[in-house]
Amino acid sequence: MLPNRFWRAWLEIALLLLATSLAVNAQNVQFLPETDVYLKLTPSWRTYLQAKNDQDAGASPELSIGPSVQRYVKPLLKLKNITVFDLDDSKKRALVLEAGYRYITAPGAVAENRLETMATSHFPMKVQFLISDRNRADLDWKNGFTWRYRNKLTIERTFAAHSYHLIPYAAAEAYYESQYAKWSTTDLYAGCLFPLGKYVQFDVYYRHENNTGKAPNEQQNAIGLAAYFFFSVEHK
Repeated sequence: MLPNRFWRAWLEIALLLLATSLAVNAQNVQFLPETDVYLKLTPSWRTYLQAKNDQDAGASPELSIGPSVQRYVKPLLKLKNITVFDLDDSKKRALVLEAGYRYITAPGAVAENRLETMATSHFPMKVQFLISDRNRADLDWKNGFTWRYRNKLTIERTFAAHSYHLIPYAAAEAYYESQYAKWSTTDLYAGCLFPLGKYVQFDVYYRHENNTGKAPNEQQNAIGLAAYFFFSVEHK
């Protein structure tokens, strides 16, 4: 029963967010919808499916869709205490390794194939702050081969609002792109995670992007909305 619910939830939300994205972007307003459905397989392995509006590094609106697999080490007690209200189990781990594939397409454009590899470290700080450092490499095939390296640093903290807990955060990400042979893009984020029950978490954020890959420089502002679903096949 779990696999059917897993696939149905992912497909329905992916189609809904894609339709919303096309409608909003038709009005020249940057909107970045996303849905991720996670399935925990063992205490150390997790996989997920992602569908999102891939519009980073100055790209035009594109649909990015594909699977990833994650491998992580045992949880740390300090990280478990800091992230007790966060539904994302990976934040309890000091190190998370990930590999995935994305198929990126847009109307009238040549499709792109991308391999993604990531290593994310989590650091517990004083007064319940959590710092995450994500190192990511993208290998792209689209009319030739290109690659880029991305580093994203995030700081977050959980706050209580009566009986509810929300998780505001700020992040900065820099891109080095092979086609420009330089650090060409910088993204700044301000957002908040909203856990809902045991299985659903929403991420609402603002993103400012500065792209210097082409002249003149391009700056974009966007609002993102992501829906994360967390399931598990572990035996309790």
